[in-house]
Amino acid sequence: MRLFSKLYARVLQWSRHRHAPRFLAGLSFAESSFFPVPPDIMLAPMTLANPGKAWKFATLTTIASVLGGLLGYLIGLFAFELVEPLLKGAGYFPKYLQVREWFTEWGFWAIFLAGFSPIPYKLFTISAGVISMALLPFILASVIGRGARFFLVAGLMAWGGERMEESLHKYIDRIGWITVLLIALVVIWVKLNR
Repeated sequence: MRLFSKLYARVLQWSRHRHAPRFLAGLSFAESSFFPVPPDIMLAPMTLANPGKAWKFATLTTIASVLGGLLGYLIGLFAFELVEPLLKGAGYFPKYLQVREWFTEWGFWAIFLAGFSPIPYKLFTISAGVISMALLPFILASVIGRGARFFLVAGLMAWGGERMEESLHKYIDRIGWITVLLIALVVIWVKLNR
């Protein structure tokens, strides 16, 4: 089933739009505090479409993501009572509780790892606000973690160029279904080990 290749082709088309950098910034900002789609989905094809702007796109994505993370922090700090039912309704509440425990143990490193990894960063930004994490370490960890991730993605795409685009287009359906399978296995493993 070629579901992912069609989606990839559409995102690649959007990435060549004249307003694509604005869309990328908006997506990066929103994903850090409330939106479920990661900005890598748009950053990678934008870099493939225009490799000379790879570092510009990575910088834009990082800045917008950190600013969105600050919104998540403020949501956690001042409006968690409003967000809590949404976290419960979306099934994120157990993950949120786990994230709070990680903050107790690791603080700065929890934000850094969340910024770099595919773990939903928004859970960490909101949790950081709820526990009133010091703002400077929060921002520093966010800049380093998010920046490392987005510069890595942009660098790989710029380096790979058209070969990378051809390979991605050829294997995107396999990659997509393997990712879905891995997520399903992780969810099953977590539910079985509660």
